[in-house]
Amino acid sequence: MYAFLRQLGLSFLDLAPVLAVVLVFQTLVIGRPLPNLWGLTAGTAVTVLGLTFFVRGLELALFPLGESMAYAFARKGSLAWLLCFAFFLGFATTVAEPALIAVAAKAAEAAAAGGLLGDDAALRQRYALGLRLSVGVAVGVALVIGVIRIIKGWPLPWVMVGGYLVVLAITPLAPPEIIGVAYDSGGVTTSTITVPLVTALGVGLASSVEGRNPLVDGFGLIAFASLTPMIFVMLFGLLWKA
Repeated sequence: MYAFLRQLGLSFLDLAPVLAVVLVFQTLVIGRPLPNLWGLTAGTAVTVLGLTFFVRGLELALFPLGESMAYAFARKGSLAWLLCFAFFLGFATTVAEPALIAVAAKAAEAAAAGGLLGDDAALRQRYALGLRLSVGVAVGVALVIGVIRIIKGWPLPWVMVGGYLVVLAITPLAPPEIIGVAYDSGGVTTSTITVPLVTALGVGLASSVEGRNPLVDGFGLIAFASLTPMIFVMLFGLLWKA
């Protein structure tokens, strides 16, 4: 109970700067009282409570789950199963990301408004699903590369530089209307579901592999998860337009 109340207080402190900015600009710049004060107060309380439950859930479930499975696969000594687990973990968590679902739907609406998809609802749904699946596969591939990097001890900066060179090479070839979506897709993948499990996987794997430092080698998987979607979404745009 004490841990929950402590986290509740920390969640309120995390949200306090946002509330302060809103109050200052509403009262001093706009010069009007807050509309629907009771509704905003209730919404803020629910937000703080939800953030508290979310953070406690990460600490109690997702982080230990990711680390324990990484330990288990490392002890099993099967690289193939470890890579399969990494791919499907990245794919499943990314496809389920609420932020990605929203961005894919908006991208489909924008494409329809721009005359690329017409007024066909089924076509818009296929376009949005194609974007989500492309990003999901991209993150799965990213985790496979990241796991191999941890095991082999490859320097993170060199792998990242190589990846961004690929992004720069594909960008002039991709349809102009997909480039912005592709670049944004890297950010929406690293959200509430993906980040905790991917981070736990990297730290757990680096802790279980001899000669690896969890701080040096365990982090960096999120960077791959932000990089590869740009490549795969631009490839999706090329295939869609072909």
